[in-house]
Amino acid sequence: MTDETLNETVDEERRDFIHIAAGAAVVGGAGALAWPFVAQMLPALDTKAASSLEVPVNNIPEGSEVRVLIGGKPFFIRHRTPLEIQQAEAADSEPMRDQETDDSRLVPMADGTLNRAILIVSGSCTHLGCVPVGPGSNTGDYGGWYCPCHGSHYDTSGRIRKGPAPLNLPVPTYEYSADGSSVTISL
Repeated sequence: MTDETLNETVDEERRDFIHIAAGAAVVGGAGALAWPFVAQMLPALDTKAASSLEVPVNNIPEGSEVRVLIGGKPFFIRHRTPLEIQQAEAADSEPMRDQETDDSRLVPMADGTLNRAILIVSGSCTHLGCVPVGPGSNTGDYGGWYCPCHGSHYDTSGRIRKGPAPLNLPVPTYEYSADGSSVTISL
């Protein structure tokens, strides 16, 4: 070997840059290979479309309810009577297992006001997922829903009042149309 070869210096900055660039290329390539596998697990567009539903609420007669399925899950849209609203508001101060006021279970309309007559809740009992029977079926102790599977009683606001269910009937994500004539419920 000559003296010139022995005195050669190593450019450490260049070596570090080459290592970083090679590592970035490997990570980018791994990401490009993994993306098709990850993307195939995302919901399809038809599944996303089935995860929301617009329902007209101005045609629901007072004292009755509409039951809809969204993504295979039941939801209740109840047009409450003035008496049912009064009962729900009167119970706000009573001790409950899952304490919520009636107003906190309502979503404001586009103008910011609450439509106390329309109540929308999930149709699955929070105990084991059975579908409760609705008001007017002469069952249940609080004028609301009753789950015949294990005896959970819900009031006219969908709050658990008696039985094994640990939580109130959940209020889904929904919003009113601009004129308040319909709601769009989303999963």
